[in-house]
Amino acid sequence: MADFDIELVGKIGSMALIDREYQDMNYNIIARLSRELRPGYIWVTSGAAEIGRLDFVKRTGRELTGSEEDNKTDYSAQGQSVLMQTYRQFVDSRFSVRQILVEHHHFNDPEKRRHLLDMLLRCPGQNAIPIINYNDPVSDEENRKHEIFSLREARGKAIECVDNDETASQIACLVRCRTLLILTTTDGIYLDPADPSSLVERVSGKDVYELIENVDELQSHCRGTSRKGSQGAWAKLEYVKEPLTRGTTVIIGSSRHSIASLLSGEAKATRIGL
Repeated sequence: MADFDIELVGKIGSMALIDREYQDMNYNIIARLSRELRPGYIWVTSGAAEIGRLDFVKRTGRELTGSEEDNKTDYSAQGQSVLMQTYRQFVDSRFSVRQILVEHHHFNDPEKRRHLLDMLLRCPGQNAIPIINYNDPVSDEENRKHEIFSLREARGKAIECVDNDETASQIACLVRCRTLLILTTTDGIYLDPADPSSLVERVSGKDVYELIENVDELQSHCRGTSRKGSQGAWAKLEYVKEPLTRGTTVIIGSSRHSIASLLSGEAKATRIGL
């Protein structure tokens, strides 16, 4: 990997980890994907809040009754342990698994960025797989928004990490990865979400400027989100623009498929890059 420091940054969304029919974590998906993780891969996982909620309900028979912000904090703290226990159970026992909880500070502060980068780059040589999530249990939304506003006022730009699509894209930029894989509940980006035949399988261009123009065009077809709090396909495409300008190939596809089949092109997906 002469031009890239890391082979793959992968991200899986909350909806792709949940079995709605049984109101539980989808153990089949997380087990199958975990078995494919190996050194040289960085995995960004959502799902802590929803998995924590489901785990709490299973244990108590009720949901929390606090504010939405407090509930998210408490559910996330509970879900983190369930997520990591499950990943550790199914990742190849020869490999170490390392939980990394990040916040916007780690991307906006140069020293923290360097510390995070150095740690991530040590992992392949130590046979370790980093599993990253945003640190919701200690992140108060009102305080975060105030800090982001202050950073934008001072610098004109700030990384917010409003969801893990942005987190994964920023990790991809930080470590200079060959491929950024974003797993969802669909096969990729559609011109018409109601028409499966409108899947956009390839976005490219003669140079990076034309590539970004074509991503802009695709964004004009994106409306709506899959769940409350998610940013939807438009935001996914917005977040991946920076990795694309750095030479990373982006694949947006379904968690029904294996990582290997998505990387090889065997499985249908939206592939973006030069």
